[in-house]
Amino acid sequence: MSAITVTESAQAYLADLLAKQNTPGIGIRIFITQPGTQYAETCIAYCKPGEQKAEDTPLALASFTAWIDALSEPFLDEAVVDYATDRMGGQLTIKAPNAKVPMIRDDSPINERINYYLQTEINPGLASHGGEVSLVDVDDGVAILRFGGGCQGCGQADYTLKEGIEKTLLTRIPELKGVRDVTDHSNRENAYY
Repeated sequence: MSAITVTESAQAYLADLLAKQNTPGIGIRIFITQPGTQYAETCIAYCKPGEQKAEDTPLALASFTAWIDALSEPFLDEAVVDYATDRMGGQLTIKAPNAKVPMIRDDSPINERINYYLQTEINPGLASHGGEVSLVDVDDGVAILRFGGGCQGCGQADYTLKEGIEKTLLTRIPELKGVRDVTDHSNRENAYY
């Protein structure tokens, strides 16, 4: 478990906010969007019972539970959630010094490195089209990918795969030989055009 500190003043402030939600068992969820990149943003959201993800780590606080997003957890190490009051009222602050630090190394397994670049560089761009791409497998140095969301059935998927995704991954992971798409693009239900 990463070391996240939620100060007493932040717990009191959040407990007060949660009490106003009139939802028994409501907690918070702490996560980072685009962790390990310069675009990383640390976020806190309400988390009703059952809204947490199975892989989240529960952090039991005095009067509620904070659910820590599994993908974000290493980037939340040494994070501090605080509530400070001043003349203007108060403000909740989150300091996460490791949010933007890449957590992979050159000797990390190839699938971890591929997933890292998919999450941090490729999917944020595809998200604007409601799409995403995920790693299925690595076969003899070739990344087997599956498009989802608005990318499935999109006429530009081949171009995106070769010109965008493959070029990015081959630049970042030199030992990778190429990428292959296993998506059935005949299903055009959610395709983005």
